[in-house]
Amino acid sequence: MTQIIEVFFSFRSPYSYLATPELLRLEQDFDVEVVLRPVLPLAVRRPDFFSPENLKRAKYIRMDWLRRAEFLGMAGVWPDPDPIVQDMKTYEIAKEQPYIYELTKLGVEAERQGQGIEFVKAVSHLIFGGTKGWNEGEHLAETAASIGLDLSQMRAAIEDGNHLDQVTKNQEALDAAGHWGVPSFLLNGEVFFGQDRIDTLRWRLSQQA
Repeated sequence: MTQIIEVFFSFRSPYSYLATPELLRLEQDFDVEVVLRPVLPLAVRRPDFFSPENLKRAKYIRMDWLRRAEFLGMAGVWPDPDPIVQDMKTYEIAKEQPYIYELTKLGVEAERQGQGIEFVKAVSHLIFGGTKGWNEGEHLAETAASIGLDLSQMRAAIEDGNHLDQVTKNQEALDAAGHWGVPSFLLNGEVFFGQDRIDTLRWRLSQQA
C-alpha cells in the first residue's frame, strides 16, 4: 500500500533546497507519495526566533548550509534578493513581503496540480543556484515551464484562491506533528527533521517495506 510522506518546506530555507533531489528519489525507490506542504519561513512565523541577542543560530546556519552544499555537490549562493525582506543587523522583519507569500502560495498551487515536489526543486535551485534577480524577467516563468507548469495560470489561481488558508493549515499540521523547523518529513505520525535525516527516513521506509 502506498504510504504518504508529508514534506514541510520553506522557500527561504537553504536546507529545504538541499533536500529537493532526495525528495524526488523517494518516490522512485519506495512505494510512497510525497506530498508538499509549504509553510512560511520561521523568521516570518516566529520573528523572535532569530535576534541580535542570539546570533549563534544565524551564524551557524550561514556557515553550515554552505558546507553541506559543498558536501552534496550542489550550488550554494545566498539568494539575491532574499525571499524575505529582513534587516540582517537587527533581524527585524519588514511588514511588506513582496516575494515569500507569492512563492509559498505558488507551492500550494503546484501541489494541487500534482507537481509540488518538482516545482520546489526547480524554483529552489533557481533561487539558491546563483541566479541574481531570480524574481525578475522570465526566470520564474521559464522555471515553471521547464516542468510543464504555466506561471501565468498559477498566479491567476492564487489571486483569489484559498492558498494562504492552506499554508496556515500546513503550519498547524507541522506544529501538531511536534516540530517547527524545515524541512520536516512526516511518515505515519513520525517526524524526521532536517535534510540530513532523509537517510534515517529511508531506513524507516526500508523497515516497513
